[in-house]
Amino acid sequence: MSRNRSCWRAPGRVNLIGEHTDYNAGYALPFAIDKGCVAAVQRAGGDEVLAVSRQRPDPVSAPLAALRDGPSGWAGYIFGVVWALQQLGVPVPALVIDVDSSVPDGAGLSSSAALVCSVAAAIDDLLGLDLSADALLAITRSAENDFVGAPTGGLDQLAALNCTAEHALLCDMRNLSVRQVPFDLDAAGLALLVIDTGAQHRHATGEYGARRAGCEEAARRLGVVALRDVPMTELDAALRRLDDARLRRYVRHVVTENDRVLRTVALLDRAEVAAIGPLLTGSHESLREDYRVTIDELDVAAAIALDAGALGARMTGGGFGGSVIALVAGEEVTGCADAVTAAFAARGFAAPATFLARAMPGVHPVD
Repeated sequence: MSRNRSCWRAPGRVNLIGEHTDYNAGYALPFAIDKGCVAAVQRAGGDEVLAVSRQRPDPVSAPLAALRDGPSGWAGYIFGVVWALQQLGVPVPALVIDVDSSVPDGAGLSSSAALVCSVAAAIDDLLGLDLSADALLAITRSAENDFVGAPTGGLDQLAALNCTAEHALLCDMRNLSVRQVPFDLDAAGLALLVIDTGAQHRHATGEYGARRAGCEEAARRLGVVALRDVPMTELDAALRRLDDARLRRYVRHVVTENDRVLRTVALLDRAEVAAIGPLLTGSHESLREDYRVTIDELDVAAAIALDAGALGARMTGGGFGGSVIALVAGEEVTGCADAVTAAFAARGFAAPATFLARAMPGVHPVD
């Protein structure tokens, strides 16, 4: 029996550790959060896709036969999912796609992946396509990479589609395999404070693409398929082979970040959650000094959180804005958040938004 409406929710994510490793075929450790995007998809008459957002003032439409000629911006992510399905030969009918997201835009919490994954899952369900997890991943990646033109590495979509409650997700971005890693903050008496600096980033900007291209060039010069193939034990030798200081910095970050991910996983497997703090802080330092994707707001938030007693703190997401995460004892959450807010005010920054994140389920149907 044909269905007329389907509604699915996909979460935003916090990347606990493993930044800019995804497009280097490396490792990352995200987890889903309770902020997400709900997509309600229903059949419609005519030959268009109508995109409606509760966070935007006006609906946007595009003809099914010429989606690439339609408007870009937020609706491009929705049209991109339909387009990606069409490229697979799926005869997508006219649709109304209504989305409602609580993931802050540009905060480094993967609002775009929450959007494309909720839309893809709802269309899959509505049309009875019974797509595999691998197919949904390919469709949502294509929507962002090929249609929108954002050079993301697929980590965010993998997280939205596969995360489970009270676990982080170890992602091997070479073969796209995943493993659930225990991450129960409550049992450890800890909390993960998210500090949204309000400084928005955009993945489609040149800085992100330039670093990806730089990593690919470094891999070519080192004779490896991807920087993931440089072992930690051979890092110094690899750096000596590069005469470009910028490429050396990129390689050092990616290789050491992969190592930090694997060490974090080993600690979490032993339920030693508090012990991951220095690894989080080390990740931020590498992103600041070697990859150079932090900005003043991110650096201040991380430093003040540590001064206020956080066990570790780092930026999360692509950088150049977005959010910082701080691992703190449960009773110190308020003091840490207040210290960062005061520091931002003293420096003339916009007031940050803070909230607690815990590991939640991935994409799922909703009423």
